[in-house]
Amino acid sequence: MVDLWSGLAQAFWLVVTLDGELVEIALRSLRVTLSALAVACVIALPLAAFVAVKRFRARRFVIAILNALMGLPPVVVGLIVYVFLSRSGPLGVMGLLFTPTAMIIAQTIIIVPLIASIAHQSIRDLWQEYHDLLISMNVTQGQKIRTLLWDCRRALLTAALAGFGRAIGEVGAIMIVGGNIDHATRVLTTAIALETGKGEFALALALGFVLIGLAVAVNLAIHWLGRTEREGAW
Repeated sequence: MVDLWSGLAQAFWLVVTLDGELVEIALRSLRVTLSALAVACVIALPLAAFVAVKRFRARRFVIAILNALMGLPPVVVGLIVYVFLSRSGPLGVMGLLFTPTAMIIAQTIIIVPLIASIAHQSIRDLWQEYHDLLISMNVTQGQKIRTLLWDCRRALLTAALAGFGRAIGEVGAIMIVGGNIDHATRVLTTAIALETGKGEFALALALGFVLIGLAVAVNLAIHWLGRTEREGAW
């Protein structure tokens, strides 16, 4: 118990004094996760809107695949990305393995199905309301998708938040493709695992506090952007 309180005190001190190593790891983690989130949203949101609006033969199959891939094991994603980016792999010549770019690729693959599936549910509901109106206006498919994405933006922020939460807490895939290299690819989750294994509980706890703080901060930001309580309405 004494060791626990001592570790908490040291962790609190590291956070308050903005320890250099702690800040470096936190910023790298945030940069990698936000980059992956941006790329994933560019892919997932239009895909979700297209599947909601367009009627085609394999539509149900695509929806089923998106839902199934929400539970995609991260370590499997990391292994597949590793194989593709390794020297003997088809993309090995690009030299991306054990770089932040490889970590962004792995996180993007993990969260695209999650964001797309959640977004599809919201867009599909809105499409049922807008269907007759948009059809009567004789708008193009692209205009339908843009309209739905804009009018459904608050719900899409929730989908993006879910993707951020999964990405920033990911450890298996980015450990495999990033290598947890100091001053290069070490992020919050991999650093916590490493420091815990070394018995450095103070730094591990401090990193954990920062990870929780980032998650809460992003939640609050999304909450504010979405105006979920504007005019007294939840």
